[in-house]
Amino acid sequence: MMKRAFLCFAMFVSVIILDAQTSDSIMANHLRERGLNISDGNSVRLLTTGHDKFEDMFDAIREAKSFIHLEYFNFRNDSIASLLFHLLVQKAKEGVEVRALYDAFGNASNNKPIKSAMHDSIRALGIDLVKFSPLTFPWVNRIIPRDHRKIVVIDGKIAYTGGMNVADYYIDGIPEIGDWHDMHMRVEGEAVNDLHEIFCKMWYKSTGEYLMGEKYFPQHPTNVADASSTNISASDRQITHCNQRISIVDRDPKYTADAIRDLFSEMLNTAQHKVLIINPYFVPTHRVRKALKKAVDRGVDVQILLSAKSDIPLTPEASHYVGNNLAKRGAKVYLYHGGFHHTKIMMVDDLYCTVGSSNMDSRSLRCDYEVNTVIFSKDVTAELTDLFNEQLKSSTIMEKGYWGTRSLGKRFQGWFGNLLTPFL
Repeated sequence: MMKRAFLCFAMFVSVIILDAQTSDSIMANHLRERGLNISDGNSVRLLTTGHDKFEDMFDAIREAKSFIHLEYFNFRNDSIASLLFHLLVQKAKEGVEVRALYDAFGNASNNKPIKSAMHDSIRALGIDLVKFSPLTFPWVNRIIPRDHRKIVVIDGKIAYTGGMNVADYYIDGIPEIGDWHDMHMRVEGEAVNDLHEIFCKMWYKSTGEYLMGEKYFPQHPTNVADASSTNISASDRQITHCNQRISIVDRDPKYTADAIRDLFSEMLNTAQHKVLIINPYFVPTHRVRKALKKAVDRGVDVQILLSAKSDIPLTPEASHYVGNNLAKRGAKVYLYHGGFHHTKIMMVDDLYCTVGSSNMDSRSLRCDYEVNTVIFSKDVTAELTDLFNEQLKSSTIMEKGYWGTRSLGKRFQGWFGNLLTPFL
């Protein structure tokens, strides 16, 4: 009898302890259980415009002394890529090692691709430029998986990652849809080595060259500044958040196929109060969609920002179809009218957030190489939350009956696109 009472008491206490845990600590424990590194002492600078990203990154490249490594879905053959390659050529002449990797399908799918002659001429100027998984006959068997990551590592000390490729429209927008909004970030600290390891694995896979040693993976100080300290960058626009706790979540289709799917679903499943999401191609897979519904049903304040327009046909209607169903369930879904939001962020309980390359669609969650950064920081989460709230000024909420105001053709596209979720 006493044994049974003790077991009941122990279960009661464990439930109380579990309930007392905050969502960020639960997520940190979950990532550790999956074998992911969580590093302290990092600095994070959010780059919320294309201008800020390229200005910051170009300044860092100019200061490079040892190596510059770049991994992108595509380099669009326009003026910003021209400036980047010109700068990289100058650094190569100074003796800096420059390695750049871009996805063959990503290159072919943009309207200003790097042609073979340009590729060869860039290599001739001292840049080790490599195309990941070149498209070969019958082509269709090369469409997936693709390298959708965006990673830049400079001297093993500074890294950039997020959702931006290299293209003018991150600065100038596109006439058909207006301004192009996206999110990138600058990282310093131990997490740089975690990002660089991802690049080096992909470089080895593509070239057979093995990069290792302290030159490429230097030791980083474990405590760069007080946890509450921040610094304003030279542009007086971006805040550098110091001593941040970071985990890098990498999706490799062969070894960590469910990594981002697991990240998104667990963030939603363990959220206790509030979830804010901006994601451009919002057609979640079954597991993530189920987690969204469960979060809404248990009273979590779920807010989702979707673009009214998109650069890809069918996708916006499918996203609006999913968003409408979630709105009917109780989520707050907003349509952004100030251009196109290519941003991929999620904030949970004002405690932690993720910024990355992964869309909430099957291609990102089931097919491609992706990378997301999880930042356990109230300050960084607050900065992203302020951005979210600012974007609401150019948005309208999906009211009850919204779907009925759409034309029959748009409703059919949304319904049909939703059926194609496994392929979008």
